Amino acid sequence: MSAQAQPVSPLPLFERRPDMGARAMSRVLGNYLRALRESRGCSPAAAGSHIRAHASKISRMETAHVSLKARDVEELLQLYGVADDERAEIARLVQRAAGPDWWQSYGEVVPDWLQALIGLERDAHLVRTYETQFVPGLLQTVSYARAVVQSGHRLAPAEENARRVELRLERQRRMAEPGAPVLWALIDEGVLHRPVGGAAVMREQLQHLLDVLRRPGVRLQVASYAASASATPGAAVTYLRFAQGFLPDVVYLEHLTSAVYLDRLDDVDRYRAALDELSALAATPAASRELLEEALRRYR
Repeated sequence: MSAQAQPVSPLPLFERRPDMGARAMSRVLGNYLRALRESRGCSPAAAGSHIRAHASKISRMETAHVSLKARDVEELLQLYGVADDERAEIARLVQRAAGPDWWQSYGEVVPDWLQALIGLERDAHLVRTYETQFVPGLLQTVSYARAVVQSGHRLAPAEENARRVELRLERQRRMAEPGAPVLWALIDEGVLHRPVGGAAVMREQLQHLLDVLRRPGVRLQVASYAASASATPGAAVTYLRFAQGFLPDVVYLEHLTSAVYLDRLDDVDRYRAALDELSALAATPAASRELLEEALRRYR
C-alpha cells in the first residue's frame, strides 16, 4: 500500500451533531472507511481478505448497505494505519450507529425501501421535493394524510393505516425542530385541484399551505402547468443535500412498491439541475400564494 495523506477525520462532525441518526452515522463511517482505503491504495479485495471476507462486503460496509461490525472496523482501521486514540473513538461511534433509529418503533409500517429516506432526511441540510400527485408528505394535514394513506392501502387494517399517518406526523414534527433542514417544496399545479378527501379536506390543506409560506424554514413554490411542461425531473423526486463533506447528496425516487436511491455525482447533478430549472420557471413564493388562494376559493 502506498503512504498517502490521512483523510480528514469525521470525529469533529459527530461532536457538532451529537443527535445524528444511526443511518446517517453509518453512511459517514462507511464513507470514511472508503476514503481511508483509497488513500492507502488498498483494493477492496485486499481489504476484504484482511477481515476474512469478500470484496463485496467491503463495498457494502462503505455504502452502509450492511451493519458495521466492531471487529471488522477495528481490523480495517489497523490496516489503514489509524492511530489508537482515533480507533477507540471510532469504535464508540460504530456502537452508536448500530443502535435503533427513532422510526424503528414504526417498523411494521415502514417498508425496507423507505427506511433510508426516513433515516436520512432529518440529518440533511436541505430537503428538496417535487410532487406531481399529492401535497408532499412533510406538508400534509392529518385529514389529507389519512385520505392519501387510505387510497394507497385500501385493504390494510385501520389500525395499520393510523400508524402510517402517525409516522408521517412524527416526521413533520422532527422536521420542525431547531436545527432541522430547510424544506424546499415544488408542487405541481394539478395537485391543488385534485380533490383528495373532498372539499373540506382540501380547504384545510390549502389553508395549511398558505400558513406554511410564513415559516422561515420552508420555501414553497407551485409549478404551473406551463412550467411543468417545459421543465420537469419526471416523476416525483426528493433530493437530500448534506452540508457534511462525509455524506454525498442523495436522490430518492419512489415507485408503487419500491424506491431507487441515487448518490453518484453525475446522477445527482442531473436531478439538481432539473429541479433548479423547474424552480426558476415555477411561481415565486408570493405568486404561489395567489395560486393557493385561487384554488382555495374553488373549494368554498
